[in-house]
Amino acid sequence: MKLSLMFGRMEHMPKLLKKYAQHFYLKAAARCIGLLLTLVSTAYAQRPGNELEPSRSHADTTRQVDLIDIAKNLLKISPPKGPDSTEGKQFYFSFLPFSSEVPGGGTALITSTTAGFYKGDRNTTNMSRITFTPYWNFGKRFGLPIRSYVWFKNNEWVIMGDTRFLRYPQYTWGLGNQYGEEDKFLINYTYIRFYQHALRRLSNHFYVGLGYNMDSRMNIRADAENGNFAEYVNYDYGTGDGSNSLSSGVSLNLLYDTRTNSINPLDGCYAYFQYRVNPTLLGSDHLWRSTYLDLRKYFRFTQDVNKQNMLGLWMYYWGVLDTAVPYLDLPSIGWDVYNRSGRGFDQNRHRGRHLLYFESEYRKDITANGLLGFVVFANTNTVSGPKSRLMRDWHAAIGTGLRIKFNKGAGTNIAIDFGKSKDFSGFQIGLDEVF
Repeated sequence: MKLSLMFGRMEHMPKLLKKYAQHFYLKAAARCIGLLLTLVSTAYAQRPGNELEPSRSHADTTRQVDLIDIAKNLLKISPPKGPDSTEGKQFYFSFLPFSSEVPGGGTALITSTTAGFYKGDRNTTNMSRITFTPYWNFGKRFGLPIRSYVWFKNNEWVIMGDTRFLRYPQYTWGLGNQYGEEDKFLINYTYIRFYQHALRRLSNHFYVGLGYNMDSRMNIRADAENGNFAEYVNYDYGTGDGSNSLSSGVSLNLLYDTRTNSINPLDGCYAYFQYRVNPTLLGSDHLWRSTYLDLRKYFRFTQDVNKQNMLGLWMYYWGVLDTAVPYLDLPSIGWDVYNRSGRGFDQNRHRGRHLLYFESEYRKDITANGLLGFVVFANTNTVSGPKSRLMRDWHAAIGTGLRIKFNKGAGTNIAIDFGKSKDFSGFQIGLDEVF
């Protein structure tokens, strides 16, 4: 008979203890909402109306050089100059093909495309972004992820989307500190994600909205050499051989964002809270709920927007509130909104019912024209689980990276990072900043 995980069997708790736990989670969610409201009330009077800071909304990049400038000079291209207008319909495209190792082992050809654009006057409208990062290993493994963060005219609405279709084998190490690095377990499945959130501005920089979230995983199976997946993790939900799992639900979303460019934030702060409910009425295998809180703050050490010299801080908490959560939907390092957390760790290396993450990064130009820059970073996380207690057992990584300016109009950089933790090290390549 399987032993119950110490953190995963609320149905075996006494009723009084179960009610207390539910009250605790609801109270924690209320505190998260209160934190967002405090941020809004503190910053509301910083700038009248909906006007953005001119230095950030329409920065002069004439002293900067990017790879597009270099290509124009080499090819002797002199594009016609139009009138200097703040009406933002122009698209800033960045494209980067590369080969890289991917979670689960092996390499794949990845083509990363980022489009930055404005849907209104850039003095009153933030830059929107769409990213498309397909990959293929010339075999049975592929991925088609599309993510969007679109600001409408005068920042009245913001639409956040995340759609993926993946054939996605990857390693797992159980829950908490259940297994060591050498005991990793390979699983295969097909994954479809569809997230769409629409948020309306209530006050300066503060947005509230609803969303739909669907995670569908099909034909979940273990590598033939590994054995039984359910027995390995000692977890009953979403671990059967050849099984499927479906989580379909609605979410309440709160956002506070003073960044004008999410591709490469110059300063400001970002706070996002989501409360998600997955009822069986919408097709979920079981009823379960989760909370997600993401906080980011950027400190600039220079007033010159043509120069990069800043510190970024990032923290997020992700937790589930019920027992019957599919294993692959549990909080896991590297599975945050943009799959960017945990540089220096294998994706999924730490998974549990609760995950807390911190990261700091210092960014600085190498060249005066902004073409080259560097970063140094450190991160740490803690998860709940067997042999692991939240806030007591921590896992840390450090690293550094090179930045090459690809498109100065959008602030897009080619980011090449190397991270190292106790049992893992590796490179990570992308077209925008990690956070």
